[in-house]
Amino acid sequence: MSVLCGFNTRLVVQGMSGAAGAFHAKQMVEYGTRVVAGVTPGKGGSKVAGLEQVPMYDTVDEAVRLAGANASVIYVPPPFAADSILEAAAAGIDLIVAITEGIPARDMVRVKYVLERDYPNAVLIGPNCPGIITPGQCKIGIMPGYIHKPGSIGVVSRSGTLTYEIVHQLTSLGLGQSTAIGIGGDPVKGTDFIEALGWFAEDPGTSAIFMIGEIGGDSEERAAQFIKDNVKKPVAAFIGGQTAPPGKRMGHAGAIISGGKGAASDKIAALKAANIAVSPTPAEMGKTLAQLIG
Repeated sequence: MSVLCGFNTRLVVQGMSGAAGAFHAKQMVEYGTRVVAGVTPGKGGSKVAGLEQVPMYDTVDEAVRLAGANASVIYVPPPFAADSILEAAAAGIDLIVAITEGIPARDMVRVKYVLERDYPNAVLIGPNCPGIITPGQCKIGIMPGYIHKPGSIGVVSRSGTLTYEIVHQLTSLGLGQSTAIGIGGDPVKGTDFIEALGWFAEDPGTSAIFMIGEIGGDSEERAAQFIKDNVKKPVAAFIGGQTAPPGKRMGHAGAIISGGKGAASDKIAALKAANIAVSPTPAEMGKTLAQLIG
């Protein structure tokens, strides 16, 4: 089993004619993802080298109507990415994965408002994220596919590189993944921990969950309470940025301690209070989960 994406996913790549879009579209096709269309305004009917089999359209609406796209991944420059997200939602896309980094927070506030008001069934992953992958079925994003292994561990993370690290550790231990979701580290984003944890909790193919958080905000504290109240499956976690000084931004726009909130110690305390096993270091993440599930 899996959540969000799988064999039935039919993906449109927004910005496929750009360097990043073309490169990662090829990687996704090679992995086995059903990439059915590309979209770049004004380039409908053109071909992308190495992706000649994938039709190019001017709009996402055309990709939905003519190619049956039901998911989108966005490699559009920051000034235009917010409108690309809303275009996908307006075309009826249920799963939107925004890889783009650097989308202005003000733009994302508008996107969040419009999605919640007009397109409540649309799921947005990101922005500024590695994407999602159901190993052996579908890869949407920029993650290295070869480190993943089909299995039953659900992974959700604010950090892209730590997502790769936990997946590699799990695979090395023989623990495959049901789906890995990189939700991104921006302060204003689509899916947060609670939504992803809810999907994994309900997925019969997911037996345990690993969650990777970071300093800044209170998402991890809220997730800990959600897990305590709603999740019966084993959960392990790690919090990145434990050595960051207060007021210093570390990597992600959302990873900053301010106003006396968002410190790693607060998050770790909340997780432990919810009986979640917390890995002390990145190197011990996989081991922590393995010990938890026996």
